[in-house]
Amino acid sequence: MRLALRLHPDSLCVAATHIDVAVVHPRPDRLLLSYSVSGKVGDLRLPPVVAPARADALWQHTCFEAFIRPVDGPAYYELNFAPSTQWAAYGFNGYRSGMRVATEIGTPRIEVESAAACYSLRASIRLDALSFPFRLGLAAVLEETPGRKSYWALAHPPGKVDFHHSDCFALELA
Repeated sequence: MRLALRLHPDSLCVAATHIDVAVVHPRPDRLLLSYSVSGKVGDLRLPPVVAPARADALWQHTCFEAFIRPVDGPAYYELNFAPSTQWAAYGFNGYRSGMRVATEIGTPRIEVESAAACYSLRASIRLDALSFPFRLGLAAVLEETPGRKSYWALAHPPGKVDFHHSDCFALELA
């Protein structure tokens, strides 16, 4: 299924006109996410591709994110995928509480492609540690060359940007 991310009402983005995400769940232990950004890709700040490695604070620059929460509890995971192919996985006990590095989430496979009018990032994640069904929140932070950031998600709660808010977990996967 292909889903469109929405720009947060308080954000401005000149470089991107549209972001969508294809979600494929081919096996119980695998999730494939394909983020596609349309617009003036040359106006986005995209770091060079490096060897895949776990890294912190990826969300401070262009970053694609997934939040995964079992439907039967408050605990959830945050996954970050950077255009550099660096990544991060964190576990939370509840809303923004009990944050820890989620060592049970293995290294995702990340592939990127860039053209003048389209940028794509594909991430393949093993879900051995997760139980089904679960709710999924999808998001992106885009940084433009002047340094301005915009925030995109399937759904936004009222008020300020908050990808951890329960309103953002807008898709249920069985």
